[in-house]
Amino acid sequence: MTSRQADLFIPIIPTFTLSVFRFPLTLMTRFPRPAGLPEVDPLDQTLRAELQHIIDTRTKPPGSLGRLEALARQMGLIQRSTHPTVARPAMIVFAGDHGIAAEGVSPYPQAVTAQMVANFLAGGAAINALSRVAGLELEVVNAGIATPLPSAQGLVDIPVARGTRNFAHEPAMTRAEALAALQAGAARVRHHAALGTNVIGFGEMGIANTSSAACLMSRLCSVPIDECVGRGTGLDNAGLARKRNVLSAALAHHAQTQAPLDVLATFGGFEIAMMAGAYLAAAEARMTILVDGFIATSALLVADAFSPDVREYCVFAHASNEAGHRRMLDHFGAQPLLSLDMRLGEGTGAALAVPLLRAATAFVNEMASFDSAGVADRDA
Repeated sequence: MTSRQADLFIPIIPTFTLSVFRFPLTLMTRFPRPAGLPEVDPLDQTLRAELQHIIDTRTKPPGSLGRLEALARQMGLIQRSTHPTVARPAMIVFAGDHGIAAEGVSPYPQAVTAQMVANFLAGGAAINALSRVAGLELEVVNAGIATPLPSAQGLVDIPVARGTRNFAHEPAMTRAEALAALQAGAARVRHHAALGTNVIGFGEMGIANTSSAACLMSRLCSVPIDECVGRGTGLDNAGLARKRNVLSAALAHHAQTQAPLDVLATFGGFEIAMMAGAYLAAAEARMTILVDGFIATSALLVADAFSPDVREYCVFAHASNEAGHRRMLDHFGAQPLLSLDMRLGEGTGAALAVPLLRAATAFVNEMASFDSAGVADRDA
């Protein structure tokens, strides 16, 4: 049983999760799941023994490829195949603005969100460079940017609204807006599934979205906000103290908000809500999902609150250097593939993990077995 399942009302927690579980072990009230969201099935374990036999009989000592072996097995189970592949891998970057930016929680002006989206579309951002290296199809989605954007090739322009409201004073969005964003994110994944994608990652852009992610983490994981808040795009000490105070007051203002959809609507961003819906649709489509950093993982917290089986389809790409992300990883009992002190977002950490997925599928499909190579196994 996973740690999130423990949060979701099952009181028996195995001891192996306790060594990494830093959060209070609380029993949450069960909330009804919103209608119309993608349905996620538990990972089919039928091929586990066969996949393990294939992995173990490749010409190598058992377990000598380390976590690549677990990755290959997970991808085989997701794809229900003993020959897993990486087909048309895609990265969707969702962008949206946040009303909480008005409280001075970011050193950058809100206009930077639209400016960076223009940079994505021009091919000049980090995610563009890393997507090219990884062979990723890159899509940029306007989920809810405050500044009107001109039409541009490569932009999927589906804003729910021009930025969220300021959750220091009122919910960031209505329940209807949150559901619309969840469904819009799911629709983008279904578009890529129809084109043959079986590996997908999600990135984000939105000034002040670390504030939104920190509040989602605090409320969904029952963690004090001070353990969730980081410097974001580079706050100094005074700015960090202000950010903590603003978010602490906002959480107190919305103290009665507990149901996952209400938590998302109150503290989330349109880009985070679309990512949450995208996670659910990707798991429904049996894709391998690459999870990026702090904000992307906060969206997974939301998706996981709706359908805990979603985590079985996830590969945690890297450990962000943003404060709070390692605590999120502990919450999921996750071991990230990479730890490079990155904290950019945009999906950059997820993009860097794609070659590891290619390597995992390559050794399963291309290495000889002991029998086919005429090499004696150790038991012989």
